[in-house]
Amino acid sequence: MTSLGHFGATVAVAATFLVTGLTATAQAQESTNRVAAETDWSVFVETSPTKECWAVSAPRETVNTRGGQPVQVRRGDILLFATYRPGRSAPEISFTGGYPFAPDSTVGVTIGTNEFQLFVDGQWAWAGSPEDDQRLFAAMRGGAEAVLTARSSRGTNTRDTFSLFGFTAASEEAGRQCAD
Repeated sequence: MTSLGHFGATVAVAATFLVTGLTATAQAQESTNRVAAETDWSVFVETSPTKECWAVSAPRETVNTRGGQPVQVRRGDILLFATYRPGRSAPEISFTGGYPFAPDSTVGVTIGTNEFQLFVDGQWAWAGSPEDDQRLFAAMRGGAEAVLTARSSRGTNTRDTFSLFGFTAASEEAGRQCAD
């Protein structure tokens, strides 16, 4: 078990973010355009090649297991996002687990008693529709923590726990930043 602590302590000024269309392949890029920090969540704005704004957080805790036993594994950035684009009223919720997900698997998201599934492609996962994004977004706004469970292409099971403290303020700020 690894405790990762506050976002700012684990991911310096740069954060990875998701650039997608509804059918495009996810691509990771870096940005240093941090405009706000709301407790466990930070807000970034990117203007090139197109404007995107996002609230992002790293997990407070990660647990990696194989065969039911804890294991140490090397993972890249583990981040949960709410991404806004101009002209869209609701954000797209996405997650990168820091490793390639098992093909044909899903990422489970538990927030209180609510459960959701994210679809995977490589190292990225996101909701299957704008309606699913809206339901997940509403649960994140009302929840205390989000627990994401997934399986890597190497068979490692992961559980990442994200605090949702500050999510509402950060997501509102990201939405304001991309309102034009």
